[in-house]
Amino acid sequence: MNRIVVVEDEPVLARLLGRILGGAGHTVTVAGTVAGALAAIRAVDPELIILDLVLPDGRGEDVLAELMRFRPASRVLVLSSMTQVATRVGVLEGGAVDFLAKPFANAELLARVNARIRTPASTQVSAAKVTRYLRRAGIEIDVQQRELVVSGSRIPLTHREFVLLVFLLERAPEPCTRTELLERVWGTKFDPGTNVVDVCVRRLRSKLSNDKIETVRNVGYRIAA
Repeated sequence: MNRIVVVEDEPVLARLLGRILGGAGHTVTVAGTVAGALAAIRAVDPELIILDLVLPDGRGEDVLAELMRFRPASRVLVLSSMTQVATRVGVLEGGAVDFLAKPFANAELLARVNARIRTPASTQVSAAKVTRYLRRAGIEIDVQQRELVVSGSRIPLTHREFVLLVFLLERAPEPCTRTELLERVWGTKFDPGTNVVDVCVRRLRSKLSNDKIETVRNVGYRIAA
């Protein structure tokens, strides 16, 4: 029996989600605010979090950002009517493992939930267990603070930027395909319908201020030697 926290402030929809998920054998806890969501997640320690983006005391993105600080391996499925590509890319880059648009089909919701619960939690960074700083190929990362160190300046990384950069560094100088990056960094075996990998690489390049991440034509990306 899997524990799921549903973060949804619309009472009718919250009850519907509770019935759908409860009927499939899951234990469901519902929260309708940012504060309530974070408290419920700490109390329940769920296998999956279903997150709306519009909440009465803040944004779902605020919940996601806080989760990536204190519980970075969280599996978060965003369920929202805000379906613009920029929004989907933003939450996937921010740490969510999936995005499902409202209105949704019950069967698709359950399929997504079951797939995400079976997916291993967010990629863990082996370097974090060894040393605070990761230095490789002319790149320095403060693993504990999730920051780039460039010429003495510190540049914050999003959760996904951090995991992607560390994965590329650990694989250097081998190239990584977009499919492999989606699976290992985003935890998905299918393209979520965005150019999320390319967007994340572009943002990393701007923060690195160099050409350390190379495009390998018809393959993907790698760290330059």
